[in-house]
Amino acid sequence: MANPNSENENGWIERVKEEGAVPLLEPENCPNGWASPPGDIFRVRGPEYFLTKVKIPGGEYLLKPLGFDWIKGPTKISEVLKNPKNRVRKALDDEFPTGNKPCVWAFNLQVPSKDNYSAIAYFVATEPIPDGSLMDQFLKGDDGFRKSRLKLIANIVKGPWFVRKAVGEQAICLIGRALTCQYYVADNFIEVDIDIGSSMVASAIVHLAFGYLTTLTVDLAFLIESQTESELPERILGAVRFSELNAAAARPVELSSGGSAANSQSSLPTRFWNSIGQGFSNLVSGAHESNSVSSSSHVNGVVDPEHSGKETIPLLRLIWSSSSSGPPAGGDSVVNEERTSFSYKKEGQWTRLMASGILVQQMPDMDTVGTLINQVGATIHVS
Repeated sequence: MANPNSENENGWIERVKEEGAVPLLEPENCPNGWASPPGDIFRVRGPEYFLTKVKIPGGEYLLKPLGFDWIKGPTKISEVLKNPKNRVRKALDDEFPTGNKPCVWAFNLQVPSKDNYSAIAYFVATEPIPDGSLMDQFLKGDDGFRKSRLKLIANIVKGPWFVRKAVGEQAICLIGRALTCQYYVADNFIEVDIDIGSSMVASAIVHLAFGYLTTLTVDLAFLIESQTESELPERILGAVRFSELNAAAARPVELSSGGSAANSQSSLPTRFWNSIGQGFSNLVSGAHESNSVSSSSHVNGVVDPEHSGKETIPLLRLIWSSSSSGPPAGGDSVVNEERTSFSYKKEGQWTRLMASGILVQQMPDMDTVGTLINQVGATIHVS
């Protein structure tokens, strides 16, 4: 693996960072752009985590930020670094036409939508990766190892309160266990294509957030989970912040023989999302943050397996919103573990809200008790 000198590093890396359609800006003020947030805002497992459960600031990243792309295609976009026309791949090939090249890491978040959006964060290793390290094992190991280790930390820095509540603060997820991922490894790059549409829960949260995309500032950190004491403390591979993106500004890409795309979206029926969209428009307009219920033990999203015995992912729930500060007497709400329906309970009677429509006629007392999809509540166990 290459160890680029400072001239190369200050040259081609900076050019790639600056040349994207989404501008590189400062983390404190990056509207319509992207940035590299400070590592210490993320909490990772400390050197004695398995004894104390104490997490520490993330510190310096293992990889350098290389770029961010916000693109869309005729079908779901995948294997972007296999495409010689990809701007990052082209810059790498032009800068290092022969010999060793630095290793590029790409994380491609495939957004479930009819327009096939992808948000892609690129990072690069400018130093040799130590033999036997977690990074080395991730590159050389099989997909089973990658699935069990790749972790995402997500945080909504700025946005509507109900979106922040749905995602939680510093939500953590072992990506490969919660979502379908494809891993593409070559001599000088690794790409992880993350199909958000493969999870109904993740799809619901993303569809909620997507409606407020131009108001959101989002931090995403990628790391390889430490699962033994000798692997501690955890180190973050890299992180990206994007802010106030516009769906209309996504750059269209053409697929070539070097890249590929999935044939279909892993998403729920359109009428379900239309229903959710109508529900939010009708229900959220009169809601206030003071009407939300108190947080639960899972308010921060996915908890570590050591705490719960199982990996968990956040699930949207229905809560009651009225003139009072919580559910009416005798009522509460949960989400069942079926992938096709939500349920809530009021005064001992269950009502099921099927995926074909979140707003159903059976919902009682709409004039006096509104409902609001709001908070991470119950959890689904992931094997």
